[in-house]
Amino acid sequence: MTATIPASLAGERLDLVLVRLFPEYSRSRLQKWIKDGQVTVNQQKLRAKDTVFGGEIVELTVQLTEETRWQAQEIPLHIVYEDEFVIVINKPADLVVHPGAGNVDGTLGNALLHRFPELESVPRAGVVHRLDKDTTGLLVVARNLIAQKSLVEQLQAREFEREYQAMVVSVMTAGGTVNEPIGRH
Repeated sequence: MTATIPASLAGERLDLVLVRLFPEYSRSRLQKWIKDGQVTVNQQKLRAKDTVFGGEIVELTVQLTEETRWQAQEIPLHIVYEDEFVIVINKPADLVVHPGAGNVDGTLGNALLHRFPELESVPRAGVVHRLDKDTTGLLVVARNLIAQKSLVEQLQAREFEREYQAMVVSVMTAGGTVNEPIGRH
């Protein structure tokens, strides 16, 4: 796969540019390919943190396997809302969002491709953000490329407002507010 880096991305890190040019792949996967030498810029191997000038030719020399491609799988989904642009899913705990190492099937991505086959043409089956496996909550999924681009831009500009609720196992004897970062465990 090859692409030309647009002048508008001059000065950006290589890994961030690749995310824009190849949105069907995660940033971590692209970084691994850069590190493994499977990405060249004007036939030179660069580091993920190297900046680009615009106009360069990027080549990915990656052999995609079936494990790399998401497969449709019949898994029940709790759809809260849908229109022509987005789908809002209530993700249950214990459901991984993206297929990946150790979780190639049984994920929300697999379920989305089964329920909405048209998502095959949208990078990452329209998934633009995620929730941890153990977290329950709403996920917004893009139904088409226009919605996907818009949602990604809104996330990058931090225009999404996220609200979290947590269950606390204890008693607050004097009342108050818990204002601490949310951890995984």
